[in-house]
Amino acid sequence: MNVAVKPSNLIKGATGDWEIVIGMEVHAQVTSNSKLFSGASTEFGGEPNSHVSLVDAAMPGMLPVINEECVRQAVRTGLGLNAQINLRSVFDRKNYFYPDLPQGYQISQYKSPIVGEGEVIVELAGGETVAVGIERLHLEQDAGKSLHDQSPTLSFVDLNRSGVALMEIVSKPDIRSSEQAKAYVTKLRSILRYLGTCDGDMEKGSLRADVNVSVRKPGGPLGTRCEIKNMNSISFIGQAIEYEARRQIEIIEDGGVIDQETRLFDPGKVETRSMRSKEEAHDYRYFPDPDLLPLEFSGAYVANLKAGLPELPDQKRARFIAEFGLSPYDASVLVAERESAEFYETVLSALADRKRDGKLAANWVINELFGRLNKEGRDISASPVSAAQLAAIVDLIGEGTISGKIAKDLFEIVWQEGGDPRALVEARGMKQVTDLGAIEKVVDDIVAANPDKVAQARAKPQLIGWFVGQVMKSSGGKANPQAVNDLLKAKLGI
Repeated sequence: MNVAVKPSNLIKGATGDWEIVIGMEVHAQVTSNSKLFSGASTEFGGEPNSHVSLVDAAMPGMLPVINEECVRQAVRTGLGLNAQINLRSVFDRKNYFYPDLPQGYQISQYKSPIVGEGEVIVELAGGETVAVGIERLHLEQDAGKSLHDQSPTLSFVDLNRSGVALMEIVSKPDIRSSEQAKAYVTKLRSILRYLGTCDGDMEKGSLRADVNVSVRKPGGPLGTRCEIKNMNSISFIGQAIEYEARRQIEIIEDGGVIDQETRLFDPGKVETRSMRSKEEAHDYRYFPDPDLLPLEFSGAYVANLKAGLPELPDQKRARFIAEFGLSPYDASVLVAERESAEFYETVLSALADRKRDGKLAANWVINELFGRLNKEGRDISASPVSAAQLAAIVDLIGEGTISGKIAKDLFEIVWQEGGDPRALVEARGMKQVTDLGAIEKVVDDIVAANPDKVAQARAKPQLIGWFVGQVMKSSGGKANPQAVNDLLKAKLGI
């Protein structure tokens, strides 16, 4: 796919502009209770080698048996990526020696993966979108883990992860900047979490990315790529790409050539370093696994899974924009995480008038609630203000019982002390004053005390804002701002 070059995505070198070309292989741990080919637990954090079956340890005569739940999750993921589902796929042996891979090969998929081509639409800052093609998604088993820090002379092997089901999601080389790469992984993680097919916990290794980076002159032939392995942080992915692209440009401009190799990223030094020369597919001597029959299922099986998919981020975003008039940016913020979208929808379900106050509710969820949670480093699951309480505050504003200013004070009380917002408004006398007689007296007093400002406002009507501010201040923020505005215009003859 030939992607148009944006000037902002180019890197300036000594010999002119360079374009980065990025493709990604994301390894997502499948959400399942047991492993891909055995009944051993997938639970994170057990004692070393406590979640290992005889199959995972590759004991002689042990045969793999496919876990249908993992297949189901892979198909659901493919559907969520708008991808082709292959009704027939084959498991292959990928042969290589690894101390924590007891079989001496990894069961993966090579020529016939379970999922074919798809697409992820990525939103960028400023409203720009980029379509990143998905080349394939295949199922494979994870390797174990070598531990080198337990003894000064020995390495230990923990096989708890050995045999855990992974989905390898391979993108096309459609990504053109570190920002696009970070946004792509963020969006992919969001889709997986909505589907419930991977928890996306990068710290625990549930989601890792291998990043392929090359550089070329804009529109020129593809350059030699280097693969940065096992990235488990979105911010590190961005840093690694920036460093690697500049490293390659410097080598080429100095007359050197890029060696195709596998590299590691050192977050302490913010640099990549060589790990090994890059293997090609033929080096692995792939062949169909003789212990596993081809995986076959019907179109009806796929259709049934498709019918059960949840509403995904792009669909939810479009609905929020259409139904409640949200800006694309606000809608994107709300749907970025499944928990955020669910909180907003719970607020909506508790509102007296969703049509009237849906947009107002979005503003309160994003600006007041998310803003405060971020400031205090809290997760939405630990919010002191519930969706029902926030809906009650929005209702009170929408019906004119309290002003936006009073609402902020009320939010603070609920955050600190809890309680029913309506009861608090009654008990603490926080209702907005809509009695025109009471407001009129305050307006008259302020107009009489400021004849010079009156003359200025008559000459320059926008100065009426000063009077509105004074009246609101005098009333303790309880006067209805619209009523104040109307009265002042009448009194000042504006």
